[in-house]
Amino acid sequence: MTEGDGGGGCACGRIDVHAHFLPDVYARALAGAGLTTLDGGFPIPKWSAAAALDVMDRHEIATAMVSLSSPSAHFLPLAERPALVRAVNDVGAELTRAHPGRFGYFATLPMPDIPASLAELRRAFDDLGADGVVLQTNTDGIYLGSPAFAPVLAELNRRKATLFLHPTSPACFEALGLGRPAPLLEFPLDTTRTIVDLLYTRSLQTNPDIKVIVPHGGAALPALVARIAAFANLPIIEPRPASEAEVFETLERLYYDVALSAHPVPFAALRRIAPITQILFGSDWPFTPEAGVARNIHQLTQANGLSEDEARAIARENAERVFPRLAWAEGAV
Repeated sequence: MTEGDGGGGCACGRIDVHAHFLPDVYARALAGAGLTTLDGGFPIPKWSAAAALDVMDRHEIATAMVSLSSPSAHFLPLAERPALVRAVNDVGAELTRAHPGRFGYFATLPMPDIPASLAELRRAFDDLGADGVVLQTNTDGIYLGSPAFAPVLAELNRRKATLFLHPTSPACFEALGLGRPAPLLEFPLDTTRTIVDLLYTRSLQTNPDIKVIVPHGGAALPALVARIAAFANLPIIEPRPASEAEVFETLERLYYDVALSAHPVPFAALRRIAPITQILFGSDWPFTPEAGVARNIHQLTQANGLSEDEARAIARENAERVFPRLAWAEGAV
């Protein structure tokens, strides 16, 4: 048994880069703000480390990289966000220490407060041992390509850090959501919107050492990529990508998780913009119920014609390059 087994996992088990946690301190904050549902009516799931490990073991998930989902700390007044973020990151660090090899975590930042976010970023990496950072696709309606957020991206680039993007509701959700929860439509569209912003402000191109993970199979990017690239030719748009080719080349080096996206139709589209080496496993549990996780795994492994090498790369090996400490753990006896 390896350290990565944790006593119940598969020695060659999956690394789940898109898993969430709702520690007690976060659940209490949501309740204190009067939130009983999220993002236009989506239920708030229950979470515990024990429940997470049970689901992981049933689905051969050796390690889950947990993060806060939407709305992160954005539901609080600006002055109250840093304290909640610090408490959540402390829990993520303790969870990782308490279950070696079974959990990692992406640190949350108190955006859009840039000095506080940079301070928490440094604490998360230097003191807590975070595996990366999670940023929502927008913060109070400001997208990630904004010049205001450039210092955070520059620090992540300097550290060659991993950035996990997670969708949240757009500021105008009530006008756009059609009365349905944001994860149905607005989440993938907001992911696409922030990637376009990062491309057209050249934030991705000028910070090439950030290992960016795009959720949900690239969201709407595979369907819109030709259109996004073609608009790079329009001189009326400034700034913009240097060329159509640069758009494809930049997207090709990002990473993409397959949470809720392993159906053959979106998966085939994803493979047209990203090589197998850039595709990672993701469950989106507990916001995706266990039955949905099982369905997605079945589609990924049975309906896409993957070779054994390709399936193993998506399940684990690609993520080991992003998180080398997990490769070392897997090799331990």
